[in-house]
Amino acid sequence: MSRPAQIPGNGVTLAAPPKPPTPRFRSLSRDWLEESSRHGYSYNFTWMGRPIIQYPQDILAMQELIWKVQPRWIVETGIAHGGSLVFSASILQLVAGPGRVLGIDIDIRPHNRAAIEAHPMAHRIEMLQGSSIDEAVVQQVRQRIVGEAPIMVVLDSNHTHDHVLRELELYSPLVTRGSYLVVFDTAVEDLSPDLFQDRPWGVGNNPKTAVQQFLQNSNRFEIDRELENRLMVSAAPSGYLRCIDD
Repeated sequence: MSRPAQIPGNGVTLAAPPKPPTPRFRSLSRDWLEESSRHGYSYNFTWMGRPIIQYPQDILAMQELIWKVQPRWIVETGIAHGGSLVFSASILQLVAGPGRVLGIDIDIRPHNRAAIEAHPMAHRIEMLQGSSIDEAVVQQVRQRIVGEAPIMVVLDSNHTHDHVLRELELYSPLVTRGSYLVVFDTAVEDLSPDLFQDRPWGVGNNPKTAVQQFLQNSNRFEIDRELENRLMVSAAPSGYLRCIDD
């Protein structure tokens, strides 16, 4: 009989130890991710009424991390319709601590802002409008979270290499040891170039290439391969970065 597998943290226990993914499993997962991307699969889901634009596997992964870390602040770049902010706030509500979410976007559409501010989870959400790599915006973030811990950061705004690398440089110092810096849409590097013909990012110029460069110069973070191998289908391969040093 399989025994439960304990994940370090606040009581995160799997029903059984995960099996290592086989090459065939990896290949099928990659093919499914590509085909689902062509169908706009991540747009199929909402969280508490707001479009979340994420894969279900990543939603599950994020709730595991929030429960494990129990952050005082989750800083998220990229708001869109607000589903991710509402999701993070709702999990923090379930944790029942003082945690809050700070969302940053260069263009918060009025109808999205109104919907987020009217949401039952709005009491745990704050928003800043401006570029996530604007020093003035980053300074406002620092002022809000000063003296607080743990801090988690989620990057999901402009997906070009240069933008994400700059976000990594600016926001990684905010992440506390044992917490996570999550970079979404690293999967762009692994998918067909024709999927991104109308975007300024693509193969060779995306969040994963930024993560690879960032990790060459940082010893504070490591890729959580155990989590990645459990997910298999994810928009963030190599993007779940665990902070391992102060």
